Amino acid sequence: MAGIPHDHYEPKTGIEKWVHKRLPVVGLLYDTLMIPTPKNLNWMWIWGIILTFCLALQIVTGIVLVMHYTPHVDMAFDSVEHIMRNVNGGWALRYMHANGASLFFIAVYAHIFRGLYYGSYKAPREITWIIGMLIYLLMMATGFLGYVLPWGQMSFWGATVITGLFGAIPGVGEILQTWLLGGPSVDNATLNRFFSLHYLLPFVIAGLVIVHIWAFHTTGNNNPTGVEVRRTSKADAEKDTVPFWPYFVIKDLFALVVILAIFMAVVGFMPNYLGHPDNYIEANPLVTPAHIVPEWYYLPFYAILRAITFDVLFLDAKFLGVLAMFGSIAVMALAPWTDTSSVRSGRYRPSFKWWFWVLGLDFMVLMWCGSQPAEGLIPVISLIGAIYWFAYFLVILPLLGVLEKPLPQPETIEADFDAHYPPKDAKASAAE
Repeated sequence: MAGIPHDHYEPKTGIEKWVHKRLPVVGLLYDTLMIPTPKNLNWMWIWGIILTFCLALQIVTGIVLVMHYTPHVDMAFDSVEHIMRNVNGGWALRYMHANGASLFFIAVYAHIFRGLYYGSYKAPREITWIIGMLIYLLMMATGFLGYVLPWGQMSFWGATVITGLFGAIPGVGEILQTWLLGGPSVDNATLNRFFSLHYLLPFVIAGLVIVHIWAFHTTGNNNPTGVEVRRTSKADAEKDTVPFWPYFVIKDLFALVVILAIFMAVVGFMPNYLGHPDNYIEANPLVTPAHIVPEWYYLPFYAILRAITFDVLFLDAKFLGVLAMFGSIAVMALAPWTDTSSVRSGRYRPSFKWWFWVLGLDFMVLMWCGSQPAEGLIPVISLIGAIYWFAYFLVILPLLGVLEKPLPQPETIEADFDAHYPPKDAKASAAE
């Protein structure tokens, strides 16, 4: 697919030409900042800069925290307390790192659900979507590995439960579990492995983020209408777009400032609100917590894991739960192929909207179920929620593409923009 026609960087001075010929980094930055962007993007397109900031925050604070952390079962808990009490600003670094993970997941869930609603996974952006799903999986892995490092009660028992899931895989489960643990149980080898991987994976994520940005810069941004930017001529493209700088950069920075104000209020006044008090108790293999729960951002998938309480043929409930948990993420990655509608944006799909908002409610219900003990009606509600989650991606989306009658779409992005923000001359004519 041809790119959107626009002006590229042209070096003017002798030094600029000399540098550009050998290392076109200035041209790359210029083309990134001045990339033509659909001018009708709404506030749901702010999450990219929030996610980029979160990744940078986690890497920077993580590097500093590592300078004072000791990855040994006899010293890990005390080293975290040392950071909190003795290191200058250590409490702030740790709380920013811990709550930064929560902000990271809030932003990524908003980013994913925005993509699901506006059809950002549809052609030609399938690879962009798949890379995004890989980033999400690595985020989940990194977050879990990091949760183990403070070596509190919930850290230890969370690691015991989650690594135990891999043992349910037929044939290779026991070998895989032993490899993850570095031995027969969660111990010092486990902590060292998790520490090493937790330090490594953010840099892998950073690399994938670069590829992710490269991918959507190649195909162009999606937008609320789902209508593509006209590529017939530079003049038509300019009617549908504005340069990313300064218009959307300023908008994104404004959103970032607002969200950071809320974030810093949480860090300063309620830093443990999203944490678990048991993690302020040093890990003890002989004392099991009354209720083992993961961090809040894993709860929907934890609920799906626990929803499977029955065997099917020769497959036991534990293995089916593991399949369902990972499968619930895999079906999101399949959305570009299971969504058969020719209309990209949910804005013009009246039936789709209802099913989509039920999916959002289902996600919240599953999150609540994951936070509760698996007793009473909780497993039943979790099972119903899990069934709907899979049905949405594997049954509802394919059927909607055949049965749904979409609303008329605007012919161009320019037409949509002018409908919401009429030009001054059109306003004057209407007034007359």
